Amino acid sequence: MTREEYECPLALSLELIGGKWKALLLYHLRKGPLRTGEIKRRLPNITQKMLTQQLRDLEQNGLVKRHVFDAVPPKVEYSLTELGESVKPVLNALCSWGNIYAEKARPETEIIFKSA
Repeated sequence: MTREEYECPLALSLELIGGKWKALLLYHLRKGPLRTGEIKRRLPNITQKMLTQQLRDLEQNGLVKRHVFDAVPPKVEYSLTELGESVKPVLNALCSWGNIYAEKARPETEIIFKSA
């Protein structure tokens, strides 16, 4: 058994879903499975290397599962695991807070959300 120490539970949570891409990947997978190309279209600024790396991290941490279909060309689909599903309320709360922030903290700025 290995041992990992964190400052607090929030530090572990941020390691698992923090950063520029992981929470966004989970956000887009919350409504159902997506193929790699669909994810790339929803996150056009992510590089293929970063997309692959972040999906592998999420898979390794048990939040995302990868399903490879026996087809030519190969079809790969990503979806949330049961543990990944448990992060949905957290993502929803962050989305709600983002809306509140946009309205109250920055009323002089028009903030546009590309997807909801």
